[in-house]
Amino acid sequence: MASLLQRSPARVPVSTRRALLALGGGNAVEWYDWMVYGLLASSIGPQFFPSSNPLSSTMSALAVFAVGFAARPLGAVVFGRIADRAGRKSVMLFSIGSMVATSLVITVTPTHAAIGTWAGVILLLSRIVQGVSTGIEAPLNSTYAVELAPEGHTARFGAIMGVYVQVGIVGASLVCFGVSSVMSQEALDSWGWRIPFAIGALAGGVFLWLRRALPETLESTADTAEEAPSGGPWAELARRKLALLTIVFVVAGAQAINYTWTTGLPNLARTTHHEDSSSVFAITTLSGVLVGCLYPLVGRIADRSRISRTFWISRLATAALVFIVLVYQGRGLTGFTVVMLVGAPVLAFTMGLYNTVAATLMPMHCRVTGVGIGYAVGVAGFGGTAPYVLLWFQDHGAAAAFPVYVAVLCLISVLLYRLAFARGAVRAGD
Repeated sequence: MASLLQRSPARVPVSTRRALLALGGGNAVEWYDWMVYGLLASSIGPQFFPSSNPLSSTMSALAVFAVGFAARPLGAVVFGRIADRAGRKSVMLFSIGSMVATSLVITVTPTHAAIGTWAGVILLLSRIVQGVSTGIEAPLNSTYAVELAPEGHTARFGAIMGVYVQVGIVGASLVCFGVSSVMSQEALDSWGWRIPFAIGALAGGVFLWLRRALPETLESTADTAEEAPSGGPWAELARRKLALLTIVFVVAGAQAINYTWTTGLPNLARTTHHEDSSSVFAITTLSGVLVGCLYPLVGRIADRSRISRTFWISRLATAALVFIVLVYQGRGLTGFTVVMLVGAPVLAFTMGLYNTVAATLMPMHCRVTGVGIGYAVGVAGFGGTAPYVLLWFQDHGAAAAFPVYVAVLCLISVLLYRLAFARGAVRAGD
């Protein structure tokens, strides 16, 4: 371990650093906007889906959260193909631009009390557009990072993208904590939840401008020497069913863990166990900071020890450690704090590797499409639904079933990856 920490990477050119800033900063804003909705679901729900039961309103808001994930495959299919044929840059500009626009719409949309069911419809449509946007943003970011990375730095560059993702997640928690600390719970639930969305829209505008200078990588890496087969990306994906299925479950295991810690557990604490909102956001922020600090170490270990080996060992450990969620079964911030902080290293290894692993399973000429479809299906089917499933099991007295469900996803991802690796499906970085 000491040797891993002592050996430093080669110096990265300034132009590459600027590209990483524009790329990662935009990704941070995407994650910020996405997570703000999840963290404030218990405040948004009663405003757009009023009910006599606060848990029902929250679950309705989380259902809209899940619908946004269901729109991700559309973004992957439509814009992934554009990115693989015409280039990466224009699609990245569209991605962050649409997120900025919809965040502004959510900021100013009247509630159910003002315009009735149209409030929920507008919210739903905005989340669908954001789902399309993130459906291409995440796989395009991991693809771009792999293509931009110097030899031997693949996992490290992927980890840098993970740091930016964590900046977005932590930023969402920090802003929510700040807003909840300076106003009453009633004000937060009434109108204060709009402030974080407005902040996200403003930040997104900055990185939309910075992304205009991104270089194009579609024709600039050694992988282009491998000629694309006739029929385009779809013909290639048809021949790579195992790799595509592997990406689905690599993403599914990671995102089920991610949304459990960043969305499911905080909402469980605020609604079912009635914890103080500012305390929940503070603990969530601290956990996110710890995860972000661990990302560079994860990338360095993976580059030195092999991405494949680091992935499957850490994923097996995750399958066992996810049972820590059972510690938090009743009201009490101690249990919540233990789960959030003990789970942070697990989340770091899971989220710090999955994007890079997914990107290395596809050749360049269909990478964005393949990773995008696999990512979208994995997130929509298992990631975005995780907070809802967690609360559903809790509501039905079957809390112990949830970690079993997540552990099975992790084990399936390891089995598929080992099979894909044995058949030579890994394309880069190992």
